[in-house]
Amino acid sequence: MQEIVPLDGHGACIAEARRHAAAFLARVQGEYGLPVSARAMDLTRLVVSELVTNARKYAPGPVLMELRIVDGLVEVAVWDSDPVLPVARAADPGRVGQHGLEIVMAVVQGFEVHREPVGKRVTARIALADDPGGDLTGRRTH
Repeated sequence: MQEIVPLDGHGACIAEARRHAAAFLARVQGEYGLPVSARAMDLTRLVVSELVTNARKYAPGPVLMELRIVDGLVEVAVWDSDPVLPVARAADPGRVGQHGLEIVMAVVQGFEVHREPVGKRVTARIALADDPGGDLTGRRTH
């Protein structure tokens, strides 16, 4: 299952992207019977919010969000027009703001950034289900 969502890059596009992601996961669960934990729903909305916020903040113009299901994960890819690749900053509890990429990288199972012929694509992967021990599927706590 896959959905591509064009966003205009204006202020309301962040909330619109979150709504699309939640509806997509609800369809995955309802139509395809795949398990989607409450944690996966919350983390997906968080990741979508952070990635679309960054795209809107650093790249003028439209944003394209792609949602896909791949091997028990939801893959969130966000394209924007800025070719500059994002870099997670070192942890700094005194810094106000600019923690979005750190947060995303802490909660996802996979993260990558690729330059495109125009702009870049940032992709994050989030487990759909929690394992019986309560850990995120795909994550090891040892």
